[in-house]
Amino acid sequence: MDDLIADFLTETGEGLAGLDAALLRLERHPNDPQTIGEIFRLIHTIKGTCGFLGLSRLEKVAHAGENVLGRYRDGSLTVTSGGVSLILRVVDRVREIMAGLEATGAEPAGDDSAIIAELDAVFTGEVAPEDAAPAAPQPQPEQKPPTRRARKTAVPEAAGETVAPGMPGPRRRRAPARPRAAPAVPDEIAPAPAIATAPALQSPVPVAEAGAATEAVAVAQTLRVNVDVLESLMTLVSELVLTRNQLLQLSRARNDGALSGPLQRLSHITSELQEGVMKTRMQPIGNAWKGLPRLVRDLSRELGKRIDLDMRGAETELDRQVLEMIRDPLTHMVRNSGDHGLESPAERREAGKPEAGRIILDAYHEGGHIIIEVGDDGRGLAVEKIRAKVLSQGLATEQELAAMGERDIQRFIFRAGFSTAAAVTSVSGRGVGMDVVKTNIEKIGGTIDLRSRAGKGTTFLIKIPLTLAIVSALIVEAGGERFAIPQIGVVELVRAGDGVTHIKDAPVLRLRDRLLPLVSLSRLLRLEEKGGAQDGGFVVVTQVGQNLFGIIVDRVFDTEEIVVKPVAPILRHVTMFSGNTILGDGSVIMILDPNGIARATGVGAEGVQEDRRGAAVVSAASSERMSLLLFRAGTGGPRAVPLGLVARLEDLPAERIEMSHGQPVVQYRGALMPLIPMAEGWVAPVAGGRQAVLVFNDGGRAMGLAVDEILDVVEETLKIENGQERPGYLGTAVIAGRATEVIDCAWWLRQAGEDWFGPQRPADARRPRLLVVEDSAFFRNMLVPALGAAGFEVVTAGTGTQALRLREAGERFDAVVSDIEMPELDGLGLARAARDGGVWQETPLVALTSLTDEAAVRRSREAGFDRHVPKFDRDALLDALRGCMAGTQG
Repeated sequence: MDDLIADFLTETGEGLAGLDAALLRLERHPNDPQTIGEIFRLIHTIKGTCGFLGLSRLEKVAHAGENVLGRYRDGSLTVTSGGVSLILRVVDRVREIMAGLEATGAEPAGDDSAIIAELDAVFTGEVAPEDAAPAAPQPQPEQKPPTRRARKTAVPEAAGETVAPGMPGPRRRRAPARPRAAPAVPDEIAPAPAIATAPALQSPVPVAEAGAATEAVAVAQTLRVNVDVLESLMTLVSELVLTRNQLLQLSRARNDGALSGPLQRLSHITSELQEGVMKTRMQPIGNAWKGLPRLVRDLSRELGKRIDLDMRGAETELDRQVLEMIRDPLTHMVRNSGDHGLESPAERREAGKPEAGRIILDAYHEGGHIIIEVGDDGRGLAVEKIRAKVLSQGLATEQELAAMGERDIQRFIFRAGFSTAAAVTSVSGRGVGMDVVKTNIEKIGGTIDLRSRAGKGTTFLIKIPLTLAIVSALIVEAGGERFAIPQIGVVELVRAGDGVTHIKDAPVLRLRDRLLPLVSLSRLLRLEEKGGAQDGGFVVVTQVGQNLFGIIVDRVFDTEEIVVKPVAPILRHVTMFSGNTILGDGSVIMILDPNGIARATGVGAEGVQEDRRGAAVVSAASSERMSLLLFRAGTGGPRAVPLGLVARLEDLPAERIEMSHGQPVVQYRGALMPLIPMAEGWVAPVAGGRQAVLVFNDGGRAMGLAVDEILDVVEETLKIENGQERPGYLGTAVIAGRATEVIDCAWWLRQAGEDWFGPQRPADARRPRLLVVEDSAFFRNMLVPALGAAGFEVVTAGTGTQALRLREAGERFDAVVSDIEMPELDGLGLARAARDGGVWQETPLVALTSLTDEAAVRRSREAGFDRHVPKFDRDALLDALRGCMAGTQG
């Protein structure tokens, strides 16, 4: 009987994992009989199995829920949002009872009469689902990560999937197809996966449903394996990797040719075995997202906001251990986006935004990392509100804040106890959120940063390693001791030499176009210093968030696959270490944590001035020391500009400089950047020559100032003693002992275009996205470049049917431009389908046709088009698109 209950809990837990998503899908599409049938069959199966196992409490709750679902299925009761909420509460109650059953082995005691009475009242028609009073909130069982069972399968949904939180696995391994006395989930009942199965992995085996068309479903070839077995296997492989490393090192030291061949084969097999075991631990990140649609739905109702959740990259895989550690931080960030980030419907209407706010989750691989973006299209972080809170809490002074860029101020939200919420709510406001998120992410060697624009929204960028068990590391030496630096955080390796200088006694490295702060590892760890960067040492360039800094080491050995062991308790207070490992020679060395080093030294941590751009005109009576860039341009002495205004220093080859309308330009980050020569009579460098350029960048605008030579970076008190009326210059100051002309940046920026001081285009501003539906390839090829040049991002479809597939996939556009006469599904049919429901219901539609008579215009408007434009009138099309997006009619 214990085995049967274990099987019941496992398989029912798997079914419940996708039930929330199915119910939310039903809420969006109330008349979908397939979804209703799927939900009904699962609850029906739970009820039937409970009767066989003698679980009377669970059977009564499931039976009452099944009655209501039966009326939904036969059409005698209309599916409403309130009805879905009621069934969701039934699912929660079932989970609560099953958690108690798992914990004690027996069905827990409890009173379900209230929720059963509500279900019965809805079933008999006494009350509508919206009128059913919610039962008193029940204490939710603690959601613990699964620790007993895991299942590995070939399809993304089940890849490495663990059973639902709180559900135990079966107590014996078995093939899924083995017959049972009372199967918990019959073969014909397949819970809808939350993540789409890759078509290439789907089985051709059809499953017939009563009254429904035969359709193919995926048959997952799976085997349930105890998680402890996987962990033990991972440990054994780790030890094998260490032994392999030791043998390879011995072979190299002895130069034994007889061993080299077998050892290479052993190394190859070990690597393949390691990769195979790592795959058993990998799970799609969508497993950590399963509960978010339900969370967002509940949050939307609680806050009175309309919220759409857009999840992308759910199939991206990462290690199970990492997945479990990011689950809670992601949940907190989504709740924060809904509460703090998104405005109320009234505020969004006033701001000219759609009433429904969007929360976007995106995951993708980048190098050896997983990048997760959590963003919204809400109000953005209020810099002034954060500034006021920082001052009130004494976290920084007015002077320090004045020297910081917007992003540096916004990063104060990662400080412990920091919150800008006006009041504490059930969602947020206690100041214990983002600092915990940051700490948890850094525990697994990850980083978190943000970008935010007022009125546009906020996006958090999380960068985490794929796995925590076996990683590639760079072995270095400092103070006579060896250390490992995970390669995931190493940007490059530099032999420093004469490039190291000092600012206020702090070492910095001139690395191409920037000054890189340095940290001496020997000095930081209080080891004997045996030289440094100036004596021919090395600098390991490391990235923490968006900041770079260098770690000075004495020697660099090689990269090596290392097995990460946890730090001993006696050393856990030393935040510079993330673990230890055993090298091939048997030595135990510490693994360095770049995040911990940044926190310990204050280099590269939040609060460091990253964006120093301020006013374009420098104060003529500043008493503060500032970094100044010295350069030469034309005849006369040196010239200076505040370093904080310069985004980059470029040394461009002559081949990159082009002429446009008589002005030099250069292709820079996907756009044309104007070059403004400072010297009179400037001549472009000849082939093979180079041009020094100071790049000024703000928001979406960039300008390059062409100069003759970069001289130095110095720190001085800028005191302009000799003002003058010469255009482009503020006057003369004594800098580094020489009379130096200080340039007027505002004047030079105006030479690149007056828009520098107009409304600022956000750096991450999104181009309006258009869908062009046109069956003629010739006309598509003519239209796409014209729309692209007008500032649109264009996607094309050859037929109306192809366009509808994009809609079903959830693709969103700012407007749809469609031909009328097309094969398969014409433009009028496309417009009617778009207006029928779905994500394009409110999207502006523009009809393109050669028929412009009154009857044709009337037909297109009746079908749902907002505008009717002659097919070859480019200006009319652009005017129509601008009018649609501005919300006007015509």
